[in-house]
Amino acid sequence: MTAPTKILFIIIDQLRADCLLGDLAAHVDLPNMRALMADSVTFTRHFSVANPCGPSRASILTGQYAMNHRSVRNGTPLREGIPNLATELRQVGHLPLLFGYTDTSPDPRAYPPGDPALTSYEMPMRGFDEAVEMRLGRSMPWRGYLRDNGYEFAEYMDLYRPKSAPGRAPRIDDPAVYAAAHSDTAFLTDSFLSHMADRTGEGWCAHLTYIRPHPPLVAPAPYNRIVDPATLPLPRRLERPEDEVAQHPFFAPALAAATPDSMVHGLDDLPATDETVQALRAIYLGLAAEVDHHIGRVMEWLQESGQYDDTLIVLTADHGEMLGDRHAWGKMNVHDAAFHTPLVVRLPGNAARAGMQLDLPTESIDIAPTILEWAGAVPPNSMDGHSLLPLLRGEAPQDWRTHTYSELDFGNPNAPSLWQKALGADICASNLAILREEQLTLVEFAADLPPILLDTREGLALNVADRSDYAADLARMTRAMLRHRMRHMDQTLALDSITPDGPLRRPRH
Repeated sequence: MTAPTKILFIIIDQLRADCLLGDLAAHVDLPNMRALMADSVTFTRHFSVANPCGPSRASILTGQYAMNHRSVRNGTPLREGIPNLATELRQVGHLPLLFGYTDTSPDPRAYPPGDPALTSYEMPMRGFDEAVEMRLGRSMPWRGYLRDNGYEFAEYMDLYRPKSAPGRAPRIDDPAVYAAAHSDTAFLTDSFLSHMADRTGEGWCAHLTYIRPHPPLVAPAPYNRIVDPATLPLPRRLERPEDEVAQHPFFAPALAAATPDSMVHGLDDLPATDETVQALRAIYLGLAAEVDHHIGRVMEWLQESGQYDDTLIVLTADHGEMLGDRHAWGKMNVHDAAFHTPLVVRLPGNAARAGMQLDLPTESIDIAPTILEWAGAVPPNSMDGHSLLPLLRGEAPQDWRTHTYSELDFGNPNAPSLWQKALGADICASNLAILREEQLTLVEFAADLPPILLDTREGLALNVADRSDYAADLARMTRAMLRHRMRHMDQTLALDSITPDGPLRRPRH
């Protein structure tokens, strides 16, 4: 079977949407991603349906909500046999190449007990051919490359310690121990370009996944100081952390679970001052700028090799980052900063739509069916997402969704999490669901906790769930969430029938 032309699917780990469109966009230079936006369609209301890394990527690549694939935590196995982007592309002749990682926890039922695959949640998802391994907790090719270039380190995590000048106390903006030319981002890009150099005359599919700007926040020079902290706006937040905690019981453990200390390796007891916050935000943006530089190298290769015009390019992030907003860090939160991600799609032959920005709500589960439909494959009924091809071509369906839906599991089956301890929730009740409309966001809990209803129309979104003037909105959105879950229960075989004439299947979409 002849493979379609070329597919480049880029995921940037933990990149907030507002680095390209929003509060931070004016404060970091990302010329290559913005050039791609000018030649593509950008979806401005795009959200991850699950956090953190493992669950978010499981949803992106299977096209399923977490309530269906149930790989809900880093380390929770992804059930064997679930169709995903790679397995379905193989059916139309593609060999999906993985440059980086998918953070997949394998199903232990499919492996012998002593298999090394069962010791890491960062295994490649079934169907991908792992061309270059760049898992955050492993990265063996990069380690070997660094040693070959004269770097010495006792432990892998030593690579993520900022390198302070002799005789001076360590600082957040000290550079990484490696040069920019030898960074994990540079190494991954070099490996990709080298591996792909002889594939220019054939069809290919490459999944390129950048670790940065995921913490630990340390950047090689000059990216460690390319953004001046003094120029950055302060995070969006209430005056004091106590004011955030007072909004709902969920927020006390959320603020305790990720602190400025947890964003940097080797700098303990960082004071939670505005100076610390802005320094960390500047390093984060510096790492984003480094990724942008190397994405520019990839785009240049596509153009110089004559492949740019017939390559489907999809650029997104697995999830967001609180980055001090609401006095919070990381992605284990309910606010938009943790889930709102960029989505930029360059569709070959779609020049008339170049530079368009669409504000219709889209979800991370829409990416896999979009790529599959463009490649000539039929998305399986297991996929909850919708192909974006009609939107890309300016043909918005009349029944397009009016909300986005996300899930977050905050429990730990091996030792009670901070949330379980603070909220008294058992492991099976330690999860929440989020329904976002344009102006209101509902958060419901499986545990016996009051809901959160956030109104985003005036300033910072505040919890108004207990206000009588919002009672009708709360009831309406609660019913909408229930109906959403009922409508999107797993459809893998639900539309199949066994009949006297044999099995029949009705396509889902």
